[in-house]
Amino acid sequence: MYKPVDPKVDFAKQEEDVLKFWEKNDVFKKSVLSRDGRDNYIFFDGPPFATGLPHFGHFVPGTIKDIIPRYKTMKGFRVERRFGWDCHGLPVENLIEKELGLNSKTDIEKYGIDKFNEACRASVLRYVKEWKQTITRLGRWVDFENDYKTMEPAFMESIWWVMKSLWEKGLLYEGYYILPYCPRCSTVLSNHELNLGGYKDVHDPAITVRFKTLSPVKTSPAAKTFEGKNALPSDTYLLAWTTTPWTLPSNLGLAVGADIDYALIEYDGAHYIMALPRLEAYFAKSGKEEAKEYKLIWTKKGAELEGLRYEPLFPYFKNLAADENGKNAEAGQGAFRILIGDFVTTEDGTGIVHTAPGFGEDDNRIFKDTGVPTICPVDAECKFTNEVSDYQGLFVKDADKQIMERLKAEGKLFKKAQILHSYPHCWRCSSPLIYRAVASWFVSVTKIKDKLLNANSKINWQPDHIKTGRFGKWLEGARDWAISRNRYWGNPIPIWKCADCGETICVGSREELKELSGVFPEDMHKHFVDKINIPCKKCNGTMKRVPEVLDCWFESGSMPYAQQHYPFENKEHFEKNFPADFISEGLDQTRGWFYTLTILAAALFDEPAFKNCIVNGLVLAEDGKKMSKSLRNYTDPNEVIKQFGADALRLFLMNSNVVKADDLKYSDEGVRDVLKGILIPFWNSYSFYITYANIDGVKPPHNAKVDGKDEGVEEFLAKLNNPLDLWILSVTEKLVADVTEALDKYDLAQAIPPMVEYIDLLNNWYIRRSRRRFWKSENDGDKAQAYETLYRALKKFSLVAAPVVPFITESIWQNLRTEKDALSIHLADYPEYNEKIRNSELEFKMKTVQKAVSMGRALRYQFNLKIRQPLKAVEIVTLNPEEKRVLLEMEESIIEELNVKEVIFHEKEDELVEYSAKANFKVLGKELGPLMKKAAAIIEQMNSSEIQNIMEGATLSIDIEGKSVEITADKIVINRIEKASLKIVNEGTLTVGLNTELTEELLMEGYIRDLVRGIQTLRKECGLDVTDRIKLYLSASQKNADNKELEKAFELFKDYVCDETLTVQSSWLKTGELTKLGSIKTSLVEAGDYEWEIGIEKNN
Repeated sequence: MYKPVDPKVDFAKQEEDVLKFWEKNDVFKKSVLSRDGRDNYIFFDGPPFATGLPHFGHFVPGTIKDIIPRYKTMKGFRVERRFGWDCHGLPVENLIEKELGLNSKTDIEKYGIDKFNEACRASVLRYVKEWKQTITRLGRWVDFENDYKTMEPAFMESIWWVMKSLWEKGLLYEGYYILPYCPRCSTVLSNHELNLGGYKDVHDPAITVRFKTLSPVKTSPAAKTFEGKNALPSDTYLLAWTTTPWTLPSNLGLAVGADIDYALIEYDGAHYIMALPRLEAYFAKSGKEEAKEYKLIWTKKGAELEGLRYEPLFPYFKNLAADENGKNAEAGQGAFRILIGDFVTTEDGTGIVHTAPGFGEDDNRIFKDTGVPTICPVDAECKFTNEVSDYQGLFVKDADKQIMERLKAEGKLFKKAQILHSYPHCWRCSSPLIYRAVASWFVSVTKIKDKLLNANSKINWQPDHIKTGRFGKWLEGARDWAISRNRYWGNPIPIWKCADCGETICVGSREELKELSGVFPEDMHKHFVDKINIPCKKCNGTMKRVPEVLDCWFESGSMPYAQQHYPFENKEHFEKNFPADFISEGLDQTRGWFYTLTILAAALFDEPAFKNCIVNGLVLAEDGKKMSKSLRNYTDPNEVIKQFGADALRLFLMNSNVVKADDLKYSDEGVRDVLKGILIPFWNSYSFYITYANIDGVKPPHNAKVDGKDEGVEEFLAKLNNPLDLWILSVTEKLVADVTEALDKYDLAQAIPPMVEYIDLLNNWYIRRSRRRFWKSENDGDKAQAYETLYRALKKFSLVAAPVVPFITESIWQNLRTEKDALSIHLADYPEYNEKIRNSELEFKMKTVQKAVSMGRALRYQFNLKIRQPLKAVEIVTLNPEEKRVLLEMEESIIEELNVKEVIFHEKEDELVEYSAKANFKVLGKELGPLMKKAAAIIEQMNSSEIQNIMEGATLSIDIEGKSVEITADKIVINRIEKASLKIVNEGTLTVGLNTELTEELLMEGYIRDLVRGIQTLRKECGLDVTDRIKLYLSASQKNADNKELEKAFELFKDYVCDETLTVQSSWLKTGELTKLGSIKTSLVEAGDYEWEIGIEKNN
């Protein structure tokens, strides 16, 4: 006998038991070891920070990273799943700063870098226990015992090897670039990191400033434009617009667009130059402001203004100004003049752009090769230095107000407004970023762009649009990667420099450092290796390590090599198993981990780092907003699992668009729907089998080991003669084919829906159509075949679904397995598709009848005709002869499924409906033009017969004012008008109509069907076994006391009621008498407008 099954199982509790079983039997470890000697399947796991708890953002890739390795293991591969921890970087530093009450780099250095780093080390793995618990509870199998940590010496040493390899390939350099910089963290961000913190809408000042013109550089286009009588008036100003007033003290130039038209206007006693298309924005009527009058003097192209000089707005860098010859002793061609910029637009501002080369990428580029120095008068915390003496020590953004007040006082502020715009923020601390000139170490990505694109061409992306879309486009525009960070807790950049002669070397290992310095670093962190100096071979000076540490993204991008301590250990193993077969993370990692993995693999090996990648979308709160702890707009995922179980959550996530890299709005209701609509029906089908198998003493078939090659199935098929059995085994095999194909392509969007559809077919077609075969008392061959068929279907489906819903399938497997079967379903082989089991003709037959039944049920639902109410007939028209043959053959199934008395077939649809037609104006309008109205009138007069002929492909010719017009099906819109008592639905070649006329006998039978359902419900409530016989007492309720209709209905269908409900004795009572029977369990049952009162007791 099988272990009895609780139909109302607590899935979450049952999953806890499964976890204990896995742990007790070491099933995960066995799943890897049992594949020893088989091909390796390589999976790379991206390292999360353990300084925070896992959330829904981790659950989606976590589930995907469990499904594929489980599937590949069942397919016979050896799949190691090594977890990793990202231990370095600002997330850790920020946490420790808060805990220690430190607010800046200065505070850290006062506290002591060694003590600070050790505090980081001590805290970095604080939530490891919680991570392990959550990941394990989700059902994800991963190796925590053999995990890698980015702070371990072996891992860090491999990264030094990566750096040395890049150095030797000429791909590392030190540069001075404009980069996004976080004032709070006092370090740069790489361009791909910009996308991680996201942009936030902020209000900033938007001011227009006037710059007084001077004479142009003599050799410039402006000198030619403004010579002689064309000289500018002495009171001429250039108008420039900015949203960063704090950058104005560092202004060194103004940029115009070469092909933009600029105007000189006279306004309010002075002359101004700005872009012609922007005049209206400044001077037209706006809101409460009246229009401002100005006089247009001339218009000229921006190219003609190049070289026009102007007075510095502030005095701090006036020594860099260009003279009339376009020269400056300290600054080459000199500053404070008009330059041509290809980035200038007339979308906003004045069409003249203020440029400060120390604070803008375009600004910096425009001054390249001019000899003008890059001025960046701010310190590491973005406070002004003594170069800008009036604002020294002030944080740049805090200086905006004072700068604007000064400009106003000096008559240089032309207009002041405010702007709401999207501005980048730090992904680690949420501070607004500053673009500024910073010295940094770079990987020269632009040099290897072709290698990156070649690597990407070899990757299978899911969804596939990522390859040429988001990821491909990002690679196309890839810039050099800033990898150094001016911080403390990280892998030190292994570059030593001689201060005396400038000699620079890159060290690739601890042994190499020992050879060069005489010191072997047991610990490789900054506070240890910074004490190690190297004698300079070039000048006998002392080489010291550069102060920066590596971007933690460099470390995660190096994990394929560093987790193996390559090339110092595991060299052959790594080279044989690289690239990885599979990785998976969220869409944001196209500019994060996927990108850094690809850069380093392409640079080092001219290969991708991975062959296949599933990219998931974001999980949002139910309201479509980002999930937020402070807003409390989502349920804690651990609570979700406690309530619904991990399988329900996994299936909810995987059977959604999130696996197509689209966003998903999470809701508890969605998980509950998966439980009610998918998992409970699956459990019910299993419960049905176990319940009746135990009643009949049925044991597992001796030759039904369905994993891998289904050895006994062909012999079993040869004995079968019930089409339902042959059909369910055929669609089970189709499921194997469909899911295998999808998972082999890493396409979860195609893998999960067939499983969901299968549960519906198994429950709502096979079991429901076969129920009486299990119920009948005699144990004949047909019943035995039904049992074995259902056993095989349940077992094979469990194997197919095991990687996705590992808990419920394990529970079912443990009860269905025989001694020949694997200890765990996850140690079994994945089913192999067997074409011989398929029966395409039978699948077509069932699909056809299911379509007709589904259409009939849709009509019942639409017109509120409950399924328990028998109807007179279903009337069917099909234009497909093959469809008609099948429906005639399956007539009995249609009658039962739709609860009708007969099926009536018609040759033509007009026997069910009347047709009317209207002209299709979209199609005919183009053809007829002004004759359209007359054509429409003629078409509306067409009769049903004419319309039917057109639907069947005929052409009808009509005459409109002597013009012959051919009317075909695409030129008319057909409306179906149902005949009396018929409700009609059409789908392609099939039309289904329900005759809804209810006779007295049909109504009575409906009351009886409701009665039977009520009795069955009451049996369950009383805890009766399905084989228990009962005594039945019934009457009309007080709502319709002593109703003769109900009594008559019961007498008419008494035998049917007793057979269906295992009633051995029934008694019709007068209304109110039931309550006098004492302890009998009673219930009220609605039946149309009436109501039964029933009571039952077990017949002993």
